[in-house]
Amino acid sequence: MSNSLKLLAMFGLVAGLSACGGGQQEEEYVVVAPEPITMEQPMGKYK
Repeated sequence: MSNSLKLLAMFGLVAGLSACGGGQQEEEYVVVAPEPITMEQPMGKYK
């Protein structure tokens, strides 16, 4: 009886760790450089 309880607890622990991602997981992030702001050249009748 004791061995089956230990086995059941071990399976529960393994299942809990695998459900939570196995501990700490490194997050990915993307850095996007902003484009410089440019003024459009006036075209047409009103300059």
